[in-house]
Amino acid sequence: MELELVAITKDEDMNVIVGQTHFIKSVEDIYEAVVNAVPGVKFGLAFNEASGVCLVRSAGTDQRLIDLARTNAMNIGAGHMFVIVLGNAYPINVLNAIKAVPEVCTIFAATANALKVIVADDGTGRGILGVIDGQKPKGVEIEQDAADRKALLRRFGYKF
Repeated sequence: MELELVAITKDEDMNVIVGQTHFIKSVEDIYEAVVNAVPGVKFGLAFNEASGVCLVRSAGTDQRLIDLARTNAMNIGAGHMFVIVLGNAYPINVLNAIKAVPEVCTIFAATANALKVIVADDGTGRGILGVIDGQKPKGVEIEQDAADRKALLRRFGYKF
């Protein structure tokens, strides 16, 4: 078995969600969950089949984001996984809707950070072992850091 670290390709201001699912209709159901959660959302979705013709299936509302999702799904190459690249929404806006899709098994990451996926390859298939999301901690939050965090949440409109 070989291990590989696959970096997710995206623009700095984009968010990405990586998860595992188990059925071919996942593309349609995840698409519906995302568009129903955020009207006017711009996103791309790609899903890797794990049996049969083993294609990367895709959908979305923005061709560039669909292309990025496809590229990332192909680079990861694991079966029954999906990648969503969000253009004008945050994971917090869609995550509960995605988790409620009956086929979705796991969410590995939902982030705007630099993301790397740890993939195991046994020669016939590939699987996601985990992710590396962003950077390691540089210290412990102090009072000013807490004030800055709260101001950021208000600037995003998540707190009043």
